[in-house]
Amino acid sequence: MELQDKIYVAGHRGMVGSAIVRRLQKAGFNNLIFRTSAELDLTDQQQTKAFFEETKPDYVFLAAAKVGGILANNTYRGQFIYENLMIQNNVIHQAYVQNVKKLMFLGSSCIYPKMAPQPLKEEYLLTGSLEPTNQPYAIAKIAGIEMCDAYRAQYGCNFISVMPTNLYGPNDNYNPQNSHVLPAMIRKMHEAKIEGKSEVVIWGTGTPKREFLHADDMADACFFLMQNYNESGLINIGVGEDISILDLANLVKEIVGFKGSLVFDTSKPDGTPRKLMDVSKLHSYGWHAKIALKEGIENVYLTAQQQQLI
Repeated sequence: MELQDKIYVAGHRGMVGSAIVRRLQKAGFNNLIFRTSAELDLTDQQQTKAFFEETKPDYVFLAAAKVGGILANNTYRGQFIYENLMIQNNVIHQAYVQNVKKLMFLGSSCIYPKMAPQPLKEEYLLTGSLEPTNQPYAIAKIAGIEMCDAYRAQYGCNFISVMPTNLYGPNDNYNPQNSHVLPAMIRKMHEAKIEGKSEVVIWGTGTPKREFLHADDMADACFFLMQNYNESGLINIGVGEDISILDLANLVKEIVGFKGSLVFDTSKPDGTPRKLMDVSKLHSYGWHAKIALKEGIENVYLTAQQQQLI
């Protein structure tokens, strides 16, 4: 990427897209193209076509998506598969039509089979059944990977797919109805501390393990891969280590300063038992995560309070 290149970041106001924007601007890239969802509906084929004809970007980071935690994924199953398929179909196809130099499609670790061996290697894709609670979302993301590869094979497009692990960071979603596990914990424990509650209820058994990557690390990896990775298939982005939900809850409790007890509601689903990324492929290119989990959570908790997100 050259500084004068036009770069379109789809989903620039979300946690992922905004982190990519910060990383690009830090490197001196200011010829950036944005549209809010109110200005451009990426699920609309004609709107997306007109946008690409007008702006003709050189590079595209496809971070726009319908996202949420277990509850949202399981409740809005139709919306999750429809909106994600439409967004990625429209953007990827128009990137081909307008001869975009390179496109990066961002997926999620939930594309892997529920009972895949750990850690998750890229070649485990499509080797088993998915986690039922987020299957519509996962299938949409798998379709995006396949579409990038198909356009690479048929048309010679340099479209790449990256699969970040669980992310957290600035501009995260703290809505109690559809947030992911870490921001949900932060909000619950912060509110319990403020209200003087004696306990906080956590979904599930506490035994599942999750890997967490700070959004700024993710954006740095995307920036690096956009310039150094040109393969078909996919590449994992993660830290290569995980933590149990129980240990995570205790870490958040310590950082927030909640003095009560934690109660695990075992009637609620755990989701996938473990989702640890194998990041040996990423490491072989020379990129490693830098932000430690405790430091990262401390920073996002402070930011969330300052921005009155919680």
